[in-house]
Amino acid sequence: MTSATHTLPTPVPLQQDAAIIGLVGLAHAASHFGHLLLVPLFPVFMTEFGLSFSQLGLLTSTFFVVSGVGQASAGFVVDKLGARPMLFAALGLFVLACLVASQATGYSSLLVVAAMAGLANATFHPVDFTILNQRVSASRLGHAFSAHGLTGNLGWALAPVFFVTLNSLYSWRSAYLVAAIMYLAIITLLLFNRDKLSTQAAVHAADTPAEHSLAFMKLPVVWWCFAFFLLSTMTLAVVQNFSVSILKALHGISFETATYTLTAYMLCGALGTFVGGFVAANARQSDRVVALSMSAAAVLLGLCGTGLFGPTLSMVVLASTGFAVGVGGPSRDMMIKKATPKGATGRVYGLVYSGLDTGFAISPLVFGAFMDRGWYGATLLGAAAVLLLSVVAALGVGQRTQARA
Repeated sequence: MTSATHTLPTPVPLQQDAAIIGLVGLAHAASHFGHLLLVPLFPVFMTEFGLSFSQLGLLTSTFFVVSGVGQASAGFVVDKLGARPMLFAALGLFVLACLVASQATGYSSLLVVAAMAGLANATFHPVDFTILNQRVSASRLGHAFSAHGLTGNLGWALAPVFFVTLNSLYSWRSAYLVAAIMYLAIITLLLFNRDKLSTQAAVHAADTPAEHSLAFMKLPVVWWCFAFFLLSTMTLAVVQNFSVSILKALHGISFETATYTLTAYMLCGALGTFVGGFVAANARQSDRVVALSMSAAAVLLGLCGTGLFGPTLSMVVLASTGFAVGVGGPSRDMMIKKATPKGATGRVYGLVYSGLDTGFAISPLVFGAFMDRGWYGATLLGAAAVLLLSVVAALGVGQRTQARA
């Protein structure tokens, strides 16, 4: 199998790379915005439709199960058809999901929205990384992955403000109509710049035997990559879902202050991602950068779980954990790129990043049981231990990539 890549001129103009990175980053922000299409309005749905916490939790699980299964499959389609058609199909699905949400009449409607949004989200990682790997010059890929992660965090940050504000000013139904218009505007912008998003489908050389499309799954390095994403995401899910409640229980911190700490964690993560782009661009062994950053984050998270710090220092240390994780983000993406066989970018990224969805789906079940028993510190310690396991997985990826080379 030969690699499906564009022949890039030398040197590639910065303006060309920046435009591609910006367009892909916008699409990635739109996908992360879609992660929270329903979550910010959960309290409204409880009142409007008389829903329980269990029912709301099933909406989140539905999103990530559909996204995880779809993401593993979408990579095959991306390699066969190219990334651009899948990108526009995914954004179109988000438009439909917003329109269905605006007309929701009960819980079944919200389940449909969760499934549609999950299916839309499934395509973005194989699409985004196929475009970046094919269209951005190698010397700027570290910065491209940094911008990709940064825009994803910004999409997460925008969604709660967007929906809560529009709901308070108008109504939640109007908020979804405005969201649909926003997605249409993004589609329009990308259509006008569609030449910058084109990719080549994977092709086989005529004089070589065709390799089975599932052959990449025989490579142990692919599953080590999957394990890394599953484990590291389980820790992120703990912070996102339970850190506010943990800070309140362990230190008596108010709901508002604890929420600001979670916001600080995300902002520190964005800053770390920016810094990590420069690190990734100059690092020769991406797996070691990932291992060091995740180890630092695990130590900081574990210190928070011990309860040795007071309220203020605990909040500062927890926020700093986000910076440590963020620094490793771009190197993580470089690590996956180096481990990916030629011509299988979409398939590998689809399977590997489905580990992210799997981690988000499993973590609340595992650590939710800890929280129900009042094991608040143990929840953070457990999350730190899982993050250390992801370090082992990262180093395993590096070893197997070097051995294959």
